[in-house]
Amino acid sequence: MEIIYKETKIFREEDLQRLFLSVKWESGNYPEKLVNAMKNSTHVISAWHNERLVGLVRELDDQETVALIHYLLVDPQYQGLHIGDSLMKHLMKYLDKLLYVKIMPSDPKTIPFYERYGFKQYENYSAMVIKNFN
Repeated sequence: MEIIYKETKIFREEDLQRLFLSVKWESGNYPEKLVNAMKNSTHVISAWHNERLVGLVRELDDQETVALIHYLLVDPQYQGLHIGDSLMKHLMKYLDKLLYVKIMPSDPKTIPFYERYGFKQYENYSAMVIKNFN
């Protein structure tokens, strides 16, 4: 199975919606916002099988001090094929000159995955969020 990786910020609503809903993320219900979010991101790397969007990593940074990997997601039908690993490797090439690269995993089971790339947990630090799903 050939997976193609692309660096683009241009997506169709239906592609993003299908991918985000495949992993049960609420933001998949707002495909227009997702399209705009991709356009406003620093880096977006996507994984495609034929014409199907099967994975994506998105990052925001200030180009000097800090980057936030906002999310990494892979369609459950394509998990186990090292797509997440390939997406991270592509992305990390852009982040080696920044002072800090942060990620806030929403699922504790993913922490060992991120540790493979050198991420470490803070002792007394938890992410906080406000949800504005009206």
